[in-house]
Amino acid sequence: MLVDQFGNPVKAEGRPETRTVAAASLRDRWSGYPSVGLTPTRLTEIFLAADQGALQAQAELFEEMEEKDAHLASIMQTRRLAVASLEWRIEAAGEDPRELEIAQFVEERLRATVNFQEALLDLMDAVGKGYSLVEIDWQVQEYAAPVYLRWVHPKRVTFWQSLEPRLVDETRLDGKPLQPWKFIFHRHKARSGHDTRAGVLRVLAWMYLLKNYALKDWAAFNEIFGMPLRLGKYDSSASQADREALVTAIRALGSDAAGIISKNTEIEFVEAAGRLSGNYNPYQVLAEFCNREMSKAVLGQTLTTDTTYATGTYSAAKVHDRVRSDLIEADAEGLAATLRAQLIRPLVGFNFGWEEPLPHFVFDYGEEEDYKATAETYEILSRMGMPLTLEHVAARFNLPLPEPGQEIVGGVGRVAAKAVALTALPPTRWDGPVVQAQTELEGLAQRAAAASAEVVGRLLRPVQTLIERGDSLEQIRDELLQVYPDLAVEELAELIYQASLLAYMRGRERRD
Repeated sequence: MLVDQFGNPVKAEGRPETRTVAAASLRDRWSGYPSVGLTPTRLTEIFLAADQGALQAQAELFEEMEEKDAHLASIMQTRRLAVASLEWRIEAAGEDPRELEIAQFVEERLRATVNFQEALLDLMDAVGKGYSLVEIDWQVQEYAAPVYLRWVHPKRVTFWQSLEPRLVDETRLDGKPLQPWKFIFHRHKARSGHDTRAGVLRVLAWMYLLKNYALKDWAAFNEIFGMPLRLGKYDSSASQADREALVTAIRALGSDAAGIISKNTEIEFVEAAGRLSGNYNPYQVLAEFCNREMSKAVLGQTLTTDTTYATGTYSAAKVHDRVRSDLIEADAEGLAATLRAQLIRPLVGFNFGWEEPLPHFVFDYGEEEDYKATAETYEILSRMGMPLTLEHVAARFNLPLPEPGQEIVGGVGRVAAKAVALTALPPTRWDGPVVQAQTELEGLAQRAAAASAEVVGRLLRPVQTLIERGDSLEQIRDELLQVYPDLAVEELAELIYQASLLAYMRGRERRD
């Protein structure tokens, strides 16, 4: 049974709807500016209305929050761009030629869509608001394909008397159902709950409110105490006219920086005493606290955004960055699933049939590997006698093995290339006694290596345990000497002795 993005059964249609359903209007540009004079009571009322399905005030508030708070705008943009800027590809559902053809077609059509990258950023707006809506402009010629992905303002969505999103237009304020395969409705699944309460901006609204209180009080403080006090002094014999002239001059100094007074009066500029004891500024402390709470909610950490209190080490910063990478991975997987179900599904269905397997939308969000640290680990293992093959090392570092006749850089590389070239030579037809003896010796070496694999494994088990529980290369290096007495070298020495003795005896047998 074919279902839409909300699990409702739908018919398998042959062509998409090409008309624009959610056409933008001048009304979309109007805003009620609910953040003006925002109070805890008003914020609660906005959230209660959103819980009942009326999302306009909440959507407008969330939009204003990013417009008015520079720190909030920065971290939200960082979170969205972290996914929207990733490279992406389409992977076939299998190795069948038909599945490969479908995957190639889908990738070509998506890359040909005019604003596909912008649409990824629009869909990532669900991180803040809990949901985002994009309309698909289909074009049908030789095939059906999206030509434009049109962003729909979040306040055009309502859940009034419905558990599913509905589209508000000029005729139906209660909304109308979203037409299947015409819209992409992306949910930000950060936690369990309804879409109207899933956005991270819902959490940040309280920090935004407290921070605005702090900034308003701070601005008022600076206006009152930020400039020097103009203190006028007059002699006891000064007339009333002299006193009034002194007041007028003091007021004029605040704006005109000029004035005249009589000789019987005096104006003194007194620097404002620090009303904030020491270096402690409660307004700044509260604002920075709100900023850190916002960073935690959006990015999962603070060390990559707030340096005022960043006293952690480099390793702590790396841990914080990994937490942020977990969020990127979750966001990317969620967006990829939405695109596969709501964009790739109809694209494949309209052009190849609704029973065809769907290719996968994949973001390349993998972290860059520290090849230097990995190379140092391999070097330590090599010095300890760990058998490492050229094929394994080349695959681990994504390096091609040298071909016969290629120029090699470095001495060790030349030896390895020579070994590869020798193995690539065709077998000789000469089957004399020297060749037979060499073949037997090579077979003996191979058997000895196979027999020693288990012994070497037991020998290096303490080292393997050390590497698995070690936190850093420095710790492993420092503890290597401690585990050295635990290495069971007697069994390996006996095996080497037996192999050497056998080779010597075989050599004496051939020479005799």
